[in-house]
Amino acid sequence: MSFTVIIPARFASTRLPGKPLADLAGKPLIQHVVDRANESEAERVIVATDDERIGEALGDSECEVVMTAATHVSGSDRLNEVVTTLSIPDQQIVVNVQGDEPTIPARLINEVGQTLAASAGSVMATAAQPIQNEQDYLNPNIVKVVTDQTGRALYFSRAPIPHYREPKQTPIALHHIGIYAYRAEFLKRYTLLKPSALEQAENLEQLRVMDNGETIMVRQIDYEAGIGVDTPEDLERAREVIQSWAW
Repeated sequence: MSFTVIIPARFASTRLPGKPLADLAGKPLIQHVVDRANESEAERVIVATDDERIGEALGDSECEVVMTAATHVSGSDRLNEVVTTLSIPDQQIVVNVQGDEPTIPARLINEVGQTLAASAGSVMATAAQPIQNEQDYLNPNIVKVVTDQTGRALYFSRAPIPHYREPKQTPIALHHIGIYAYRAEFLKRYTLLKPSALEQAENLEQLRVMDNGETIMVRQIDYEAGIGVDTPEDLERAREVIQSWAW
């Protein structure tokens, strides 16, 4: 199996302006994301950005940098521009690694790509892990997913799903992890689909895929998925993790 990693990276960030270039153990944050992607089995690592400063910071890195429009409203739109610009073949698997995931395990990148490759009838794959406590289960900022017995996603929600008529035991739903693998052909189609009612209700783009009758496979993992950096506090946590690796 071969796959390409594309890392969308915007300079603007409401809670952490200039986030991709934030210093993290002596490197820009975006460089750590590229390093993690290069540790995976990806045959190609591409950063898709709308800001020349990010490209300049990655000048000596082992990755390609593609400048994209500043008007994209989602990472998938930015990925589609890269796929189109570079004429990536329709059946090539593209793994979307978020540009604020400096500690994402290479294993996770590989496994999401492998999950899509093993499911010919699916257009996307993603990952999830068991919910650890009731607080996470009830937290609308933690997206839940329920699957069938084969790992096919049945629904994603910010709500605690399913509703238990009797006192519940261990939650059936899993904690969704925001990494996706697509076939390049589907990325082109996806961006032409109109936002669906379910997507707008939950503010979850993946529901547009399911609302249009497509299949998303979910890889269940049992290890840490890394730290997404959205706030200064997240950045400090990521610093601590990366500094611990040096020892």
